[in-house]
Amino acid sequence: MPSPPLTPGPGPAPGPLAREMESLLTRAFAPIRLEVINDSARHHGHSGDDGSGESHFTLVIESEAFAGTSRLQRQRMVNRALGDIPGTRVHALAIRAFAPAESPADSGGETTGGGPNPA
Repeated sequence: MPSPPLTPGPGPAPGPLAREMESLLTRAFAPIRLEVINDSARHHGHSGDDGSGESHFTLVIESEAFAGTSRLQRQRMVNRALGDIPGTRVHALAIRAFAPAESPADSGGETTGGGPNPA
């Protein structure tokens, strides 16, 4: 079952990069839950802030596709699905990926991407 579209919370509506990530992840994983959280404002003026307002993100994704996979495998799967976004178009990406039978705390916490996509 696809996740509901990003719903704007307090602050600005999701930008084009956040919407692109949502679309790519929805196609790749048909997630039950997907949150694309823009953390860029918290990093304004820091290293990696390119002024776009879309340089730092946290992803929370729940999908059957992650059942039986390790935290590292999940990170690689997400990075692969996002193509050139991690490390090229986004400076920092925290990934919380888990299977439906797990709680978010069981996913091993955050993993970070941002380097080249592993093969």
